[in-house]
Amino acid sequence: MTPLSILDLTPIPAGGTARDAVRNTLDLARRAEAAGYHRYWLAEHHLAPGVASSAPQVLIAAVAAATSRIRVGSGAVQTGHWTPLSIVEQFGTIDALYPGRIDLGLGRSGQRRAEAARRAAAPPPPPRDPVVVDGLLIPPPFDFARLAGSPAFALHAALLQQPGAESPGFDDVVGQIAALLEGTFRHDGQEVHVNPGEGAALALWILGSSGGESARVAGARGLPFAANYHVSPSNVLEAVDAYREAFTPSRTLDEPYVVVSADVVVAPTDEEARRLASPYGLWVLSIRSRLAAIPYPSPAQADAHEWTPEELDLVADRIETQFVGSPHTVAAQLETLRRVTGADELLVTTITHEHADRVRSYELLAEEWDRYAVPAQTAPSTSRREALSWASCPSPPGR
Repeated sequence: MTPLSILDLTPIPAGGTARDAVRNTLDLARRAEAAGYHRYWLAEHHLAPGVASSAPQVLIAAVAAATSRIRVGSGAVQTGHWTPLSIVEQFGTIDALYPGRIDLGLGRSGQRRAEAARRAAAPPPPPRDPVVVDGLLIPPPFDFARLAGSPAFALHAALLQQPGAESPGFDDVVGQIAALLEGTFRHDGQEVHVNPGEGAALALWILGSSGGESARVAGARGLPFAANYHVSPSNVLEAVDAYREAFTPSRTLDEPYVVVSADVVVAPTDEEARRLASPYGLWVLSIRSRLAAIPYPSPAQADAHEWTPEELDLVADRIETQFVGSPHTVAAQLETLRRVTGADELLVTTITHEHADRVRSYELLAEEWDRYAVPAQTAPSTSRREALSWASCPSPPGR
C-alpha cells in the first residue's frame, strides 16, 4: 500500500481568523492520525492574509503535542530565511520534545533572489501544449519569472532577509545542516556542537519543483525527495527523474524514495466536490497576481467573480491538475499520479472554505485509498520517457 500523507498550509477562511486556522490545523492533525495518514507536514508561507503557517516550527511542535503516532514535519523550511544553525537548533528542540517523529524538510524557496531577478529579465519560455502522459495531465509551464519581477517579490525579500544578507548555495546549506546534526561540523579548524540538535533523530528531506538543484542535491546526498505536482505540475516528471538519475546510496537510503504532492478535494459526489473546489482558482489567482494568498473564499464568493481570459490563463495549470470528485474518482486520479511518477508515497493538500468539509475530504479519501493495494515504484513507461525529452521547464523563483 502506497502511504498517504498530508501537507497543511493552515488556511484562513474568508470571515475567519488566524486563531481559527491554527485550531483547525490541530483538529485536522488529530483526525488525520485517526484516519491512518502517514505523516503531517506544515508549509512555510509569509505575508499572506489567507495563510497562517508563517512559523511552521511552532506549528510542528503544537501538532506533535496534539498527536501521538503520526510523523510531523516541514514542507518545507525556506532555507533562504534561516541559517543552518537556527534550523538545527529549532528542530533539535522539537525532536527533544517528541523524539523520533519529526521530519525536517528543506527547500530552496527564498534563497536565490539574484537568480530569480535574472529570470525575470530573461525572455519568457517558448509556448508548449499540454501533454497527457499515461493518463496524467502535464500542463504547459507557468512563467514564474513574472512573479520574480513584481514589486511584491522585492518587498518580500526585503522583509524576510537582513539587509545585505546572502545565502550560501543550497548544497552547502544542506551539508552544514547534516554536519551540525551529526556533530562533524568544522570551520577554520574549530569544532561546533549544537545542543539541542546534535544527534537528533530527525529525518532529513528535500522538496523541489523542478529537475534543478534541489532534485540533484537530494539524489547526490542519498536523501528522500518530495516533488511538487501541486505547485509546479509541468515539471513533476523532470523533477523525479533528475532525482533518480543523481541518486547515490547513503546511510539514509539504499535506493531513491519519492513523494509526490497533489491538490485534492473529495466529497460524496463529483458534483458536490466541484462546488467545494470552486474557490480554488480565485485563491490561486491571488497568489500569482499579488504573491499573497487571500482568505479562502466561499463557493458563493467564487461564483460572483467574473473571470477575464488573462486571469484564467494565469491559473489554468493549477485548476486543471487539481484532483476533484468522489472518493472513487480522486483515488483513481491519485493512482494515476503514483503510477506515472513511480511515487513511493503521495502527499495531499486540501483547502475548502468550511473546516468540516476539509476534514471530511481527508477522511473519505483515506477510507477509499485503503482499497488500493498498489505496488511500490514502477519504471517509466515509453510515453513518459518521450515526455521527458522536452527541454527543461522553468522553476519557481528560488527553487
